[in-house]
Amino acid sequence: MKGEEKMLGKFGKKLLTLMTTMAAVLLSSPVVFAAEALPGAGESYVKVIFTVGAMVAAGFAIGLGAIGAGAGIGNAANGACQAVGRNPGVQGKIMTVMLVGMAMAESVCIYALVVALVLLYANPYVKYFLG
Repeated sequence: MKGEEKMLGKFGKKLLTLMTTMAAVLLSSPVVFAAEALPGAGESYVKVIFTVGAMVAAGFAIGLGAIGAGAGIGNAANGACQAVGRNPGVQGKIMTVMLVGMAMAESVCIYALVVALVLLYANPYVKYFLG
């Protein structure tokens, strides 16, 4: 038992280190990629703030969209597995409905990807903030 606890403790520390490193990289990357928007002497930082904000918003858009799609697809698969387990004779109908439901859930992630790409490359608010 002690060996297993020790191994789980080491794994937990490594996992925590990995997650902390990933969070630091992901949170600092918008600032790094916005370096091309840095103003020259005497210019304001509005462009930098706007660019970083758009990158963070795009990250949240695709992140939340992917979480929603994953939860929806998992819920659909769970319901289909339970239904087939209760009544195996209607497997074909259940699978068809499940696949349509999964496609609908996946479309949410695709919409989130489109929103993120619009925020990054064709932002409609650029003219208001950057003139």
